[in-house]
Amino acid sequence: MAHQVNLEYLSRVVFEEKDFLFPDSVVGTDSHITMVNGVGILGWGVGGIETEAVMLGLPVSLTLPEVVGCELTGSSNPFVTSIDVVLGITKHLRQVGVAGKFVEFFGSGVSQLSIVDRTTIANMCPEYGAILSFFPVDNVTLKHLEHTGIEEPPDKTVWEPVLYLKNKKHVIKINLNSIVPSVSGPKRPQDRVAVTDMKSDFRACLNEKVGFKGFQIAAEKQNDVVSIHYEGSEYKLAHGSVVIAAVISCTNNCNPSVMLAAEVQLKSYYSDGNERQNFSFLYKCCDVLSNHIYFLKCRFEIVGYGCSTCVGNTAPLSEAVLNAVKQGDLVTCGVLSGSKNFEGRLCDCVRANYLASPPLVVAYAIAGTVNIDFQTEPLGTDSTGKNIYLHDIWPSREEVHQIEEEHVVLSMFKALKEKIEMGNKRWSSLEAPDSVLFPWDLKSTYIRCPSFFDKLTKEPVALQPIENAHVLLYLGDSVTTDHISPAGSIARSSAAAKYLTNRGLTPREFNSYGARRGNDAVMTRGTFANIKLFNKFIGKPAPKTVHFPSGQTLDVFEAAELYQKEGIPLIILAGKKYGSGNSRDWAAKGPYLLGVKAVLAESYEKIHKDHLIGIGIAPLQFLPGENADSLGLSGRETFSLTFPEELSPGVTLNIKTSTGKVFSVIASFENDVEITLYKHGGLLNFVARKFS
Repeated sequence: MAHQVNLEYLSRVVFEEKDFLFPDSVVGTDSHITMVNGVGILGWGVGGIETEAVMLGLPVSLTLPEVVGCELTGSSNPFVTSIDVVLGITKHLRQVGVAGKFVEFFGSGVSQLSIVDRTTIANMCPEYGAILSFFPVDNVTLKHLEHTGIEEPPDKTVWEPVLYLKNKKHVIKINLNSIVPSVSGPKRPQDRVAVTDMKSDFRACLNEKVGFKGFQIAAEKQNDVVSIHYEGSEYKLAHGSVVIAAVISCTNNCNPSVMLAAEVQLKSYYSDGNERQNFSFLYKCCDVLSNHIYFLKCRFEIVGYGCSTCVGNTAPLSEAVLNAVKQGDLVTCGVLSGSKNFEGRLCDCVRANYLASPPLVVAYAIAGTVNIDFQTEPLGTDSTGKNIYLHDIWPSREEVHQIEEEHVVLSMFKALKEKIEMGNKRWSSLEAPDSVLFPWDLKSTYIRCPSFFDKLTKEPVALQPIENAHVLLYLGDSVTTDHISPAGSIARSSAAAKYLTNRGLTPREFNSYGARRGNDAVMTRGTFANIKLFNKFIGKPAPKTVHFPSGQTLDVFEAAELYQKEGIPLIILAGKKYGSGNSRDWAAKGPYLLGVKAVLAESYEKIHKDHLIGIGIAPLQFLPGENADSLGLSGRETFSLTFPEELSPGVTLNIKTSTGKVFSVIASFENDVEITLYKHGGLLNFVARKFS
């Protein structure tokens, strides 16, 4: 993982140049670049659009954000892992609201957190919406630098602990004593559930109406069981059955303690000759675990080194499982140690997805269900028939720490650095063309010359009004970049699948949207193709919308294509936190290529709003306390607005609908730079004109 390389190889914290000492910093192309904040390095992620511009010489701009202090006190109990701490902090900060802000951790509780605890908390920063989460350098940091072999600058006084981010407007207090072992789910990272409440919470979710915490399963069907045959054995699937368990993600790769705890736990369970008694498909993705035999004994397979289950690149489940899930309309579960569990991300047939620490992933994998109370119900039995409970195999923090001290040593980090410096023969042997311009292969279905500059003029034209725009989608709260531009597998019935089929590919060759993001034709067709997308025009989760001129219900791409042929501009209506999740540039590029001119939402996640501006889509915001419902908008109207000649940050604009209603919105530009980019039709156009 790039974040791990940043942390253990590239990070210097402070460096010397020409007799001056400079604090280290990094701006990266992934939202989880914030992991380096855990060692006192100021770092945050920007989107692909901004990155492309920076590579061509444009600076990164950032409006100085508000700094929120997070004071940690107390110390966590022995059964709490860093993942539990971060899930607790995530829920708390989401409730308070830190979107678009810097968060700095301080207080007596910080000294109780190891570097791996801190980097795990900082890594999860995008899940609570902050730009970054900063831990100042202290003695714990210094010990880590010594342990990993990072050279110290000559002037040791530079390492004195200091609060770097001053002028904190707000201080949030969190007592680590209050944090208990938890998971988060079943559909969002901020929905934390104490492990002691997991069984009752899951049963409650079955009863609740469909939503972030509900599946609306009829009471008489909640105890349904479906038998399946798999690899010569018979298993039973029910609501709550774990069909995917994954120890994955950059969230944990930096954290040997939780990985070792999971390994020790498995060793304790299987040391007496026990066999796995329940059904789960088990995946893991981490180099540090490559030789751990007890993971293999539990049938955790190494599936790759990189973004896998967490980003939606999950191997397909067996036909037997898929058929059983469909037959029983079962709410089956995925349990993963990643950082994101948005709907449809893990697997389209797995409706409940929970984030957990690696030891808890292992526990639920052994149990085979989340519908279990670990305090009173056993994981399984040993060879004599004796019940084995979670507390019997859960390792103490001291036990894990001792193993870590013995085996995670300086020589490992030195060997890693030597390996990196040696380079990669396969990469070095790749042939690269000598031409100045990229030689596009017209037959390629992976890389295609994009259409962003097809209508580019040498000089920017005056801002054009948006007239009689139809609403392409009417969405609710917490629409993620996964909903907008999924990265997982390409469904056989999707518009992208039709495109690939017409080019002679079979379903086995479709691959994923993430793998085909160099092809704008695939990515545009994949925009809003998430099967869990809830469009209020349709009334149920589906990647569909209504083409109002004809009244047809179509795939989103097909409807947008019709609108473009008719010359009709489009807008999107949305609720709060539009664009949560990954900093995925195609979540802005895709809507732009569909013909979307503006998004009107109650609030935005900052990186996604920057992306919208960067591609030339106007981010409009309802006035405080207003939304589509309060204004009586159905989304079936057409919308018109005019931009003033002198557009300014935060200016109020008037929108007029075809029903005669007029209401005000905020043009959500933060500074003059953003307005300049928007007037050019986006960052890419601005850079292209600069070089023309």
